[in-house]
This record gives sequence, structure tokens and C-alpha cells, in this order.
Amino acid sequence: MTYVVTDNCIRCKYTDCVEVCPVDCFYEGENFLVIHPDECIDCGVCEPECPAEAIKPDTEPGLDKWLKLNAEFAQVWPNITVKRDPLPNAKEMDGVENKYDQFFSTEPGKGD
Repeated sequence: MTYVVTDNCIRCKYTDCVEVCPVDCFYEGENFLVIHPDECIDCGVCEPECPAEAIKPDTEPGLDKWLKLNAEFAQVWPNITVKRDPLPNAKEMDGVENKYDQFFSTEPGKGD
């Protein structure tokens, strides 16, 4: 099992989760975070830290797409280990449906 970041992180990008991760397995895109599935130790401390409830265990049904996406972009985006402010419209974007189709960016973030 591993944890994955899902749709609701897009255009919110709260980073509370990266601060508590003991193995620094988060990677940053322009408007989204991902977890490297081979680095995640399945401790679960990140899941309750996400204000947008965007982090899920990959054992939940229907998360295959997100597991693949997390694995793919963790290979190319920079590592992030420090908490930063969320994106400017994070509160308004929290809970918006179908964010992947509308807003997902493949561009990397800044990293540490």
C-alpha cells in the first residue's frame, strides 16, 4: 500500500502534508503535489494533515489513475519538504469537481 494525492489537491496545493512526511516523498508540480509510491513508507501521517482531504490510501477503489499519475510525475518534478502557503484561491477551489480535466498542469513546481 502507498498513499496518493488525488484531484482535490489541484489548484489548492496545501503543503501541510510535506512538513510531516518522515521520508520526504512529496514532489511539487505547478498546481499539484504527488507522492512517490516507491518512497512512501505507508505511515499515513500525511493523510489527516491535508485540509482538502486529497490524500488517500491506494487501496481505496478507483485510484489506479491517481497512483499512475503520482508515480509518473514524482520522477520529473522537484522534491518538496517544507510547508508553504497554499495557492491563492485554495479555499474557493476546495471541493470543485473534475479539476484534473479543467486545471491540471504538467509543469514542475519550485521544490525546495
